[in-house]
Amino acid sequence: MPESQRLYERIAQEIAEAIGRGTYAIGQRLPSERDLAQKFGVSRPTVREAMIALELDGLVDVRTGSGVYVTHSSPPAGITGERDIGTFELLEARRAIEGEACAMAAARITAAQLAQLGELVAEMRNENDHDVQLSEAADRRFHELIAQASENTAMIAAVEMLWDARLRSPQHRSMDAKVRSLGIKPRVDEHATILEALGRRDPDAARAAMRAHLTQVLAATFQATETEKLEEARAQLTEQRKRYALSA
Repeated sequence: MPESQRLYERIAQEIAEAIGRGTYAIGQRLPSERDLAQKFGVSRPTVREAMIALELDGLVDVRTGSGVYVTHSSPPAGITGERDIGTFELLEARRAIEGEACAMAAARITAAQLAQLGELVAEMRNENDHDVQLSEAADRRFHELIAQASENTAMIAAVEMLWDARLRSPQHRSMDAKVRSLGIKPRVDEHATILEALGRRDPDAARAAMRAHLTQVLAATFQATETEKLEEARAQLTEQRKRYALSA
């Protein structure tokens, strides 16, 4: 799909045009995420990524637990901002690709690489209490080292590309800041479970551990960026998770 045809971008553009026409006035709360998803025939993650794009353009204010409110009828900067891969698509791709990389690594990883992974888990545990950005850097090195242990250059390149996209994407950087502001940090115990499976040289367990970890990251990101009222969020949690199989 061409970059200009990203689904969340199309939704963001249509809502921006409606705001510009006055369909939604400044200060007005936009329809709920569920209603917009039904209106456009897309998933709630797609709507949420569209809201982040509109927020970056300065058109709306995304208030966790309250809703999305119109702030300007046109972008204050005069143009729309840069667009890139959305957070939920990125995490979905990581779950698929890194799960297989981890399975491959289980059969090929060296004792030295296992020791390095253990050091990175310890670093994440320590830095979670001191400097979350250092912990996140250790998190990236952990995942990239597993890809390297797969000894598959295409897999290594794919994993590195996905992590580079996290830094490049304005949408992901905005979403990541929201998640971090709520105190969510790298999940040390889940990384330890991945390491344990790799240490047993068990490809199936390693794949399952990596997929379970990234499923939990997806779930935490959904919950941390929920804009609906809390009672609505509880009622819609199962629906919210369907596309990405967050209940698995």
